[in-house]
Amino acid sequence: MIENVRMAFQQHFGQREGLRYFFAPGRVNLIGEHIDYNGGHVFPCTLTLGTYAVAAKRSDRRVRMYSLNFEGEGVKEMDLSEIAYVEADGWANYPKGVFRQLIEAGMNINEGFDIVYGGNIPNGAGLSSSASIELVTAVLVNEWYSLGISKVDLALLTQRAENEFIGVNCGIMDQFSISLGKEDHAILLNCDTLHYEYSPFQQSGLSLVIANTNKQRTLADSKYNERRAECQAALDDLRKEMDLAHLCELTVDEFDQHAHLIQDETSRKRARHAVTENERTLRAVQLLKDGKIEEMGALLKASHLSLKNDYEVTGIELDALAEAAWRHPGIIGSRMTGAGFGGCTVSIVKEEQLDSFIEETGAAYLKETGMRASFYTAGIGGGARELTKEEMEWRF
Repeated sequence: MIENVRMAFQQHFGQREGLRYFFAPGRVNLIGEHIDYNGGHVFPCTLTLGTYAVAAKRSDRRVRMYSLNFEGEGVKEMDLSEIAYVEADGWANYPKGVFRQLIEAGMNINEGFDIVYGGNIPNGAGLSSSASIELVTAVLVNEWYSLGISKVDLALLTQRAENEFIGVNCGIMDQFSISLGKEDHAILLNCDTLHYEYSPFQQSGLSLVIANTNKQRTLADSKYNERRAECQAALDDLRKEMDLAHLCELTVDEFDQHAHLIQDETSRKRARHAVTENERTLRAVQLLKDGKIEEMGALLKASHLSLKNDYEVTGIELDALAEAAWRHPGIIGSRMTGAGFGGCTVSIVKEEQLDSFIEETGAAYLKETGMRASFYTAGIGGGARELTKEEMEWRF
């Protein structure tokens, strides 16, 4: 992939000295969905799939950007003195937002770049391609200008770019996990305090399988913001008698005792998902530490059912794919991952039954929906970074 990006750079921006190479992974959330903005715990890991960037410095304040994933859209340009959201710029608004946040944070970025991006994350699949391009841009500028911004602060900065520049009211999980990802580890993150710990996730005898429904979804156009508003309405009702900052401060028992305070039935269901999902996540991490992978897998199924029934973000395609996975004898656990309304499932599968799992699950999905799923087996890789000489030698 990186060789294709380098060749595209030469094609569009010419032969240049001093090229530098960067990578930011995609992420998959093992469990803990739609609770990052409710102050809950999430359990993501970063993938070996991701976004590559090849860049060269310019002597003026122009930034020129090209993406192999959107070849028909050509080169996008901007001036660092005037960065504005332009709907026609599509994908390029994500790196533009990062540059805008860096400059607003007082960083002295006085010269621009030529940058070519290329990634192997399926667009619109819910594996966080948008946060990946944001982080690869942030790391590129941070390293080139030696700004010394920490990984946590890069995550917060890129989250602000998506919230304020793109207009998607996302939580911190995507940017945080991509910035701080660690090879062969998942991250248990408290989205309220940003306290985190790495949890080893050894894949010996197991495969991590991402299945794309191939029903495209765009986060900004989904009902994501609507769900956030419903959770806020539930929290506002609970605050009439409780001192709460977030829904996920509640235990399941506490929620059951006070659920009657939530006036709207739909908001009550959304809150129930948030509270139960937070407890499922903490339980799943402990089961993984105890080596009880089968029991952890059962919690993945319970998570999907909660997202289907209480949060209502799955849909026909995601349900069909998850249900087909549950029927296979090689399955440990499977659930939708990401914002929903299309996108992907994540499954933990016994390695010796991987081929039959993909074949039989894919066939069942096709029969149920008339659509073909795409399957990816991915390793758990490191976070956003400049590629080292050793990594570049391996890739070339």
